[in-house]
Amino acid sequence: MKVTVNVECTPEEARAFLGLPDVAPMQQALMGELEHRLRSNIQAMNPETMIKTWLPASLQNVEQAQKVFWSQIQQTMTGLAATTSNAMTAFTERKN
Repeated sequence: MKVTVNVECTPEEARAFLGLPDVAPMQQALMGELEHRLRSNIQAMNPETMIKTWLPASLQNVEQAQKVFWSQIQQTMTGLAATTSNAMTAFTERKN
């Protein structure tokens, strides 16, 4: 035999029926305190400190990554210019 019982009630009614405590006021107080602490910490921090705190270590060295990127670009362009110059010299010599 299988018996199914459907009960329609709100979460507050179920909590009271089962004898569980109402924790909503405590949650509201904790959330208010958390919000207050977050706001005061954010106001105390300058933007640079916030970014260093929130970003992972791999992204904190953006300036260093940019330097590496630009040095690679510069090396590539220098090599390309030398290759182009050599090609133009060879082409000119073949023409003459």
